[in-house]
Amino acid sequence: MTQATRDLHRAQTSQPVPDRDDAATALRLLRSWAAHATPEEVAALDPMVGRLVPGQDVSNYPALARAYPEDFVVDEAYRAMLPDLQNGPSSLIRGAARAIQHVGISNFRLPIRFHTRDGGDLALEASVTGTVSLEAEKKGINMSRIMRSFYRHADKTFSFDVIEAALADYITDLESFDARIQMRVRFPMLRPSLRSGLSGYQYYDLTLELVEQAGVAKKIIHLDYVYSSTCPCSLELSEHARQSRGQLATPHSQRSVARLSVVAQPGPVLWFEDLVEMARAAVPTETQVMVKREDEQAFAELNAANPIFVEDAARLFAEQLMADPRIGDFRVMASHQESLHSHDAVSLLTEGPTFAQESLDPQLFASLLHAG
Repeated sequence: MTQATRDLHRAQTSQPVPDRDDAATALRLLRSWAAHATPEEVAALDPMVGRLVPGQDVSNYPALARAYPEDFVVDEAYRAMLPDLQNGPSSLIRGAARAIQHVGISNFRLPIRFHTRDGGDLALEASVTGTVSLEAEKKGINMSRIMRSFYRHADKTFSFDVIEAALADYITDLESFDARIQMRVRFPMLRPSLRSGLSGYQYYDLTLELVEQAGVAKKIIHLDYVYSSTCPCSLELSEHARQSRGQLATPHSQRSVARLSVVAQPGPVLWFEDLVEMARAAVPTETQVMVKREDEQAFAELNAANPIFVEDAARLFAEQLMADPRIGDFRVMASHQESLHSHDAVSLLTEGPTFAQESLDPQLFASLLHAG
């Protein structure tokens, strides 16, 4: 505080304004008194004074229990006393007071049962992502409510109807307008080898997504289909070398991934198995599970009979999806992870407004990686 400010304060209040020297003198006096006063006297004046004396405890500070209270039971009255910062007033909002389109949890895991097309059931580990919209004037949500809503339905055989019930619960619980559930699984299907008569389980990365916006629900299925793609140009060049110069050459082929995302229309069920079979009909060079020498030779012949550019793949998948009335809007993404080039060849084809977008996630095609 400047001298001019002190003079103005004195003129206005007729009270002297203490300076730093005054404060230092008062602190020495307070410490001297507290050193000889009883804890009760210190507490009666101000418990904070006790902190001015090193090592001196304040007698009215509670002794806290350190053992975990095994028998403590929470009742409604106690629960009502618990602080809930996320549901606090809008004055607690940090940053811009703007609406958030998606807020929730990701990779919440639990076992879920699924119906199969042949009438059986499968128990699979599911990874759940659940989000809701958040209005601009709300601080946040209680994340655990999403999990609790889901668990209320987790003991039922799952379908889109049950996911819809879970979604409706947490829209109500969290007082939100829009919400989304994604449930990701690895779905097994027994696949025969090409010639040896063996069979093995192929696992398909599948995601069920239910989106509700403004009271309208949309059911989406995402399938990752892994196949081999032989380059048509490389195949022709290899054959040219053989025929024109007697030179042995092999065309390049590579493991490739397509993600088919489809909106399931109301009506007959679009089974997971149906979607896999559409993918296989479009591009039959699916990677193999059980392989003996005769199967490996057959796979080489199958690739030679079905050479494919990434543009071909997108259109062939689209042809199958467009022919099925159970499918509405769709998106096809394909990535041929080149063995010739240091980069990948990619394509994206959409039908309808659901998947139309001007900007792409920079990591969109990088996500088309088969982890094995």
